[in-house]
Amino acid sequence: MTDQDPRLQRDTDGSLHYEGRRLAHQDEPLADQGLGFDIATMVTRRRALGALGAGAAVAGLAACSTSSASDSDSTASDGGSDSSTTSDGEIPEETNGPYPADGTNGVNVLTESGIVRSDITASFGDSTTAVSGVPMTLTLTITNMEEDNAPYAGVAVYVWHCTADGLYSLYSEGLENENFLRGVQVADENGQVTFTSIIPGCYAGRWPHIHFEVYPDEASITSTDNLLATSQVAIPQDVAETVYAEDGYDGSTENLANITLDSDNVFGDDGGELQLATVDGDVASGFTVTLPVAIDPSTEPGVSGGDMGGTPPSGGGPSDGGGGMGGTPPEGGTPPSGASDGGGESSLVGNNLVGSR
Repeated sequence: MTDQDPRLQRDTDGSLHYEGRRLAHQDEPLADQGLGFDIATMVTRRRALGALGAGAAVAGLAACSTSSASDSDSTASDGGSDSSTTSDGEIPEETNGPYPADGTNGVNVLTESGIVRSDITASFGDSTTAVSGVPMTLTLTITNMEEDNAPYAGVAVYVWHCTADGLYSLYSEGLENENFLRGVQVADENGQVTFTSIIPGCYAGRWPHIHFEVYPDEASITSTDNLLATSQVAIPQDVAETVYAEDGYDGSTENLANITLDSDNVFGDDGGELQLATVDGDVASGFTVTLPVAIDPSTEPGVSGGDMGGTPPSGGGPSDGGGGMGGTPPEGGTPPSGASDGGGESSLVGNNLVGSR
């Protein structure tokens, strides 16, 4: 039995881990975790041995307990193992984009009863409309850099992203009364939050991504004045290409072919080095998407505004029309239209940080 292997550790939530990494296949022996898992294990051990051989014992131990950006890129492209629970650096501060529904651009879904939930595939409240797409389980592991990257238990994480066809609930035309693909979870004692969702589509001008905001606790989510961090998760290219070959992701393959991580206006400054998720799974059973998120509470979070950079397919628009377009949409992209609360002229705001609070 897998759980009888003395090399494995079991968390309080019942999941099995090996050398700090959660097993991708909980019911399978360690030897059957897949090629990506085996490669990550070998890479970690080689780095540790190399550092020890050079007399850097401390660096060697650190290499065993943290995952480097190159490790993340390798395992993500292989579709292999889960990520380490510790990041090599602070998660980059990014825009919350034009469709956050956090009160900075019209509607504030974070004041609604029901927003704290793990399954975000359907709307809550007056509607129960569900979305379709390739299943995804998203796990973010939040750590506190001021406490030597200890698990940041108790923080509240708000996650949102677009549908398979690139639209956003509460903003896109026809979706003004839907709130699916949005939800909040409170980090457990391991600093982890997990959401059930779908792989988001790719719209013109943006790499496929997932937005998230981190708040000190559940009580503080109703105001962005309380934010600890705002960032985004990047979906690995090979995973996106596989998913976008499926029905329901019309246009995503073409949009993805016209952009790279380096040309993306959010991930382009470093190629998403600390934001590229590790992914395991397949289309039939769904994908597990994981990312370690290190937060320094002393860092001033930012607010967004200005240039969008990429635009979803027709039908998306901010709820209050705040801000300006700031630039011309990429070729093939058109400014969304429609507003969820009818306030103001439809326009786009921010994929660039222009201020802080």
